[in-house]
Amino acid sequence: MIALVDCNNFYVSCERVFRPDLNGKPVVVLSNNDGCIISRSNEAKQLGIKMAEPAHKIEKFMHDNQVTCFSSNYALYGDMSQRVMDTLREAVPEVEVYSIDEAFLNMDGILNLQEFATELKNKVFRNTGIPVSIGIGFTKTIAKVANKRSKQHNGVLVIDNELQLQEILEDTPIDKVWGVGRNYQKLLLRHQVETAREFTQLNPLWVKKNMSVAGHRIQKELLGEPCIEMEQIPQAKKVIATTRSFGKKLSEKEPMREAISTHAIRCAEKLRRQHCAANLLTVFIHTDPFNPNEKMYYKSQTIILPVATSNSSLLVKASAKALDAIFRSGLLFKKAGVIVSGIVPDNQIQGNLFFEEDRQRQDKISVVTDRINRKYGRDTLKLAAQGSGKEWKLKQEKLSKCYTTKLDEIIQVKA
Repeated sequence: MIALVDCNNFYVSCERVFRPDLNGKPVVVLSNNDGCIISRSNEAKQLGIKMAEPAHKIEKFMHDNQVTCFSSNYALYGDMSQRVMDTLREAVPEVEVYSIDEAFLNMDGILNLQEFATELKNKVFRNTGIPVSIGIGFTKTIAKVANKRSKQHNGVLVIDNELQLQEILEDTPIDKVWGVGRNYQKLLLRHQVETAREFTQLNPLWVKKNMSVAGHRIQKELLGEPCIEMEQIPQAKKVIATTRSFGKKLSEKEPMREAISTHAIRCAEKLRRQHCAANLLTVFIHTDPFNPNEKMYYKSQTIILPVATSNSSLLVKASAKALDAIFRSGLLFKKAGVIVSGIVPDNQIQGNLFFEEDRQRQDKISVVTDRINRKYGRDTLKLAAQGSGKEWKLKQEKLSKCYTTKLDEIIQVKA
């Protein structure tokens, strides 16, 4: 049996842990640059506030209904996620972290699943303050279906018999099935398939022909046949990207160079975390595509690195070279990003006779830098090329404190 643990309204729940006065009140969390709504409390949902709705369009509505808004605080959310996952790992030996707020658990060998899951839900809340829902089924896909229904069963739903499974699949719209995207949904609706149960009754050969192996796998999973294995060790990413819109539009190269350098360093950090190196680095910049009064400009430049690397300094130098090739004066730029690709394990790097690099020394510097920044906070130690970030940093006017990741912002209790 497989369980899916999902944190309820995760970003909002993280904020409420340190603001219990907001429990029972409408709360939303905004995307980068305080743009769109990306997390809503149940009370905000009841007000009719939609996911991905631009915040500026409903600013008066939220004010009139006393909706509390927060800027995205990803440092806090990442740390709270780690605490939730650590609690899950204490309960079962096999945990697959699926996303920042979801994890699959292997429940084989556990006798009373309902009792165990209920206690686990309560334990996560005791340890972290984060409410979770748990769905359990024969496969990952059924666990996903169970999780969506678990909120109607006090946060825990176990699907452990065929009759119960068929009843729930009959009541599950096809677009609510994990892996059925918009294109598959349109295809199935054209063939009068509206529910998950109707999908399981299709001819497997038709499914495989029209929905490829992916669709065939979904069907078999819904029939109770496991096809998607647990992955305790996340697979290394083949492409890593760091992109951000600027807090305000930029026309000067220097602040853009600072932003690009910071993005390159973030890519380097991600490469080192998965013990990999990149052969290619791409920089892109563009103006505001939604402003008809401004000239549209989108340009990218790819640099072939002489040797695959995860070294921050080398990636920063390459990113600066790429920016010089595509920057145009007289334009107002809205967004920039760095993408690294051609990723290989760091123990399989092919050398270059015409390029000398003291890799051992550079690796030691990276290890020390990462260790210091993990202990004292991101960018405690950074390259001068990153600058202060004042000109290009994200707009975060409603940012909460980093209660668990910064010593000077740790919560204080006075008795």
